[in-house]
Amino acid sequence: MIIKNEMKLEFPSRSQNEAFARITVAAFASQLDPNLEELADIKTAVSEAVTNSIIHGYPNEIGPIKIIARLFEQGIEIIIEDNGKGIEDIEQARQPLYTSKPELERSGMGFTVMESFMDLLEVESEPGKGTKVRMIKYFKSQG
Repeated sequence: MIIKNEMKLEFPSRSQNEAFARITVAAFASQLDPNLEELADIKTAVSEAVTNSIIHGYPNEIGPIKIIARLFEQGIEIIIEDNGKGIEDIEQARQPLYTSKPELERSGMGFTVMESFMDLLEVESEPGKGTKVRMIKYFKSQG
């Protein structure tokens, strides 16, 4: 994968920053001229990953969320990382309808949504050290 462009973004885990992150990554991706559906997919997946970091990564505190986005010939790679609580059991967390926050009326579909809107989803996490989500989206127009 030959990187054509890269951006890095860091912001505090405040809920109002979720929209900022979503729009910023979509604007960056627009350099490759994706179609509207592909842009919507990116916005949705970024929104889910950032929301997970805010709600689950830093449940009782504000901490940093980092995004790295890299454009390559056929699409975009997006990495969203926090230094928060981490995930005890990644496989369980990736199961549809599983939520560790039922009291917040969470649907438990975050990873499922990310997986369905992106072409690749990888999750690395260590309890007490944080979580890193890596996603790739290929653009049909670049194919």
